[in-house]
Amino acid sequence: MSVTLKIRTQPIGSPVIHGNPYSVFVVKEGYAYTDKDGNMKADGSITLVKGQQVILVDTGNPWDKGVILQNLETHGLEPKDISFVVCTHGHSDHVGNLNLFPEATFIVSYDICKRDVYLSHDFREGLPFKIDDYVEVFATPGHCGSDVSVLVRGTEEGTVVVAGDLFEREGDDGSWQLLSENPELQAKHRDKVQDVADVIIPGHGAPFRVIKEYEPVL
Repeated sequence: MSVTLKIRTQPIGSPVIHGNPYSVFVVKEGYAYTDKDGNMKADGSITLVKGQQVILVDTGNPWDKGVILQNLETHGLEPKDISFVVCTHGHSDHVGNLNLFPEATFIVSYDICKRDVYLSHDFREGLPFKIDDYVEVFATPGHCGSDVSVLVRGTEEGTVVVAGDLFEREGDDGSWQLLSENPELQAKHRDKVQDVADVIIPGHGAPFRVIKEYEPVL
């Protein structure tokens, strides 16, 4: 008897995922919608990964500065305490506050730098960049040409992937393709992330669980 994998999703209902040694906090939940005048309104999710290292994933738009600083203060942190700033891709609603963190190591798409020193790492070869044994940054292109996602192991919800716009939101099938530079490639990496993730934090929506069910094929 063979089995087939069925994947369904479910909101986790909280912006906080506790864990040891890392916890994950959605500082700002991203959104995207069409207003009454037909204009698109959007801002990206901002996520704090806190543990052995302190990592900020995506920095929103420039007007999100106050939200970031206020949330860092809530955690007893200042901008100088951020070890890594990861921007999943280069759109303005994900890179708007890089200047707040001059002491951090930046990973912006496939570039890794500490101030003006660029580190050699080939994301294009499929090599993840390991921050430590629990956190790594890996290539997930498709939405843009050089997107990355952040994988966090060992939380109370299991493995969390902060995925940028690889996933716009839970249940985004039929809509993410319209925003994709390479839908075929993005679909491949969406499948890859769903295979490894227990929770996905998307670019423009609330965190959601990935529930894998194996059903027998008669």
